[in-house]
Amino acid sequence: MEQKKTFSELICSEKLVLVDFFATWCGPCQMMQPILQELSGRVSGKASIIKIDVDKNPLVASTYRIQGVPTLMLFRKGEVLWRQSGVLNANQLEQVIHQFYREPVMS
Repeated sequence: MEQKKTFSELICSEKLVLVDFFATWCGPCQMMQPILQELSGRVSGKASIIKIDVDKNPLVASTYRIQGVPTLMLFRKGEVLWRQSGVLNANQLEQVIHQFYREPVMS
């Protein structure tokens, strides 16, 4: 059985991690769901996408000063590379990921 990773373990990955801070009652957040599903197929192998419910994770939300939802943040090795609030389309998000993506170095 796979052990659940903590938020900080997830965002400390070498791989890019796009985090969608959302709330179940938020209309624009619901609009992001199919966009993120489409994006997931496009950036598979380059980035992981995780969703954080701000109502269930208030500590994480306050740590990152999430004031409006949806707020999207891109992390690598625990560092915030990019953040934006509001609905973005899959093409915009794919461009952001490509901007920060680095090919893994083979040793």
